[in-house]
Amino acid sequence: MVPRVWSLMRFLIKGSVAGGAVYLVYDQELLGSSDKSQAVLQKAEEVVPNAVYQFSQYVCEQTGLKLPQLPAPPKFNFHIRDSWNSGIITMMSALSVAPSKAWEYSKDGWEYLKERTK
Repeated sequence: MVPRVWSLMRFLIKGSVAGGAVYLVYDQELLGSSDKSQAVLQKAEEVVPNAVYQFSQYVCEQTGLKLPQLPAPPKFNFHIRDSWNSGIITMMSALSVAPSKAWEYSKDGWEYLKERTK
């Protein structure tokens, strides 16, 4: 009985984490325009290190453990707007012209074959 309850609890916890991640992405509009996504990313870069520090301090107070100070995260000079969804845009543009290009290539191939068989 206990293994079933434990596996059910694991499933519920994993489902809750996945649902929370999907809600966060939807709520923060991370899949929207690059301007909104970049603003959310900058906000996260400001908030997350402070939250991790506060949580580590809380854990230290509650458990009596001494956690070493983490080094500062490296700063990257990379603007996500420059490459946001560029692969997706390239792939979708290639897929959108694929039918006309296939028709054009097959027409050219058919003409080539006609000329060769004469």
